[in-house]
Amino acid sequence: MAKTALVTGASSGIGRAVALALAKAGYRVAICARREEGLKATDTEAGGNLLVLPCDVSDPDAVAAMFARIEQAFGRLDVIFNNAGTNVPATNFGDLEWSAWKKVIDVNLHGMFLCASAAFKLMQRQKPQGGRIINNGSISAHAPRPGSAPYTSSKHAVTGLTRSISLDGRPYDIACGQIDIGNAASHMTERMAQGVPQADGTIKPEPTMDVQHVANAVVHMADLPPEANVQFMTIMSTKMPFIGRG
Repeated sequence: MAKTALVTGASSGIGRAVALALAKAGYRVAICARREEGLKATDTEAGGNLLVLPCDVSDPDAVAAMFARIEQAFGRLDVIFNNAGTNVPATNFGDLEWSAWKKVIDVNLHGMFLCASAAFKLMQRQKPQGGRIINNGSISAHAPRPGSAPYTSSKHAVTGLTRSISLDGRPYDIACGQIDIGNAASHMTERMAQGVPQADGTIKPEPTMDVQHVANAVVHMADLPPEANVQFMTIMSTKMPFIGRG
């Protein structure tokens, strides 16, 4: 029987690319995001074979209902790519408002927890037991950009969550890994071409990479047998200013 997968934040960008790649690799795929029209576009591109589940991942009741639908439709879940995320415009920490902080943390951390928790519980009780949780981290899980306190904090927290799930999942054959992505071309990185703030105060354009490289990497992580796990992977545009001093 084909493996099953859930991709959150699948209405565009990285999530859409990963959902399409998993479907092409033979997975039965459920996709979720807040924007139903974006999900339908992803489904259409996949040939209309995806399970479309509009969901706000920061809403516990909505997440519970989504996982009930997945269990009803598939009977199990083998892989979740925990990808849904958001950001706010770069803001110096001294000017940062609570509303901006809360918006990012509610999706990037609380939403990540809610989906991972529901997936973990399903993977515990299904027969055969086990599965794989892949969390989308970021280059920001290693080093911040200027004015990025909410996003960077959320991604550092995701790293701690990944490590904890990986450890607690061992008795149940639940593997957990994290992919940290740098400058994959999507709507979130369109501004890179015009220039983004650098640590030295300048504004400079940055190179990007095709999002398909990320999709291929996630499929590789998903396809590993239970006894193997990519704990952390960094995939990034080769010449982006991350390693060293730029």
